[in-house]
Amino acid sequence: MNSAEIVDRLRARFGDKIGDFDDKAGDPFVYVQPDAIDEVCGHLKNDEALAFDALSNLSGVDHPKTSTIQVVYHLYSYRHRHMIVLKVSANREDPVIRTVAGVWRAANWHEREVFDLLGVRFEGHPDLRRLLMPEDWVGHPLRKDFVEPEEYHGIKTSRESPIHGIKTSHESPTK
Repeated sequence: MNSAEIVDRLRARFGDKIGDFDDKAGDPFVYVQPDAIDEVCGHLKNDEALAFDALSNLSGVDHPKTSTIQVVYHLYSYRHRHMIVLKVSANREDPVIRTVAGVWRAANWHEREVFDLLGVRFEGHPDLRRLLMPEDWVGHPLRKDFVEPEEYHGIKTSRESPIHGIKTSHESPTK
């Protein structure tokens, strides 16, 4: 089944919860309303004709100019060998999206990473806490307006390059 057929099936089932579809993108994608992402994903996994058994990737993108954060879901069906990408936009000031950790166990860690680095809260997540940054870290490092603090608990966060003064590969070794 191609991506257009998948989107048609979703629209037939979920109506206006399924938004614009871009089949010209490298990975065709469709927008899904934030309040329906968990239900749509459950359907995509459990419908035998679709059988999206793999959440290949879940990531986030900060769009400060539109005041949104977008969460992107790459789904794949090993049984049917088809794929689709879903996108959900959330308000950047208070980004909240329903969790899909109950649909695919891999979403647990993916969502924690997006929470940690972009600040998206996944409603209903079983263990939403920082994954990469310390619990007391202030801010979300992948937000485009993030400013790294000069130090963290008395430790400087920037250092001189360890390769300073080493010739790069494009320089002649005879100079």
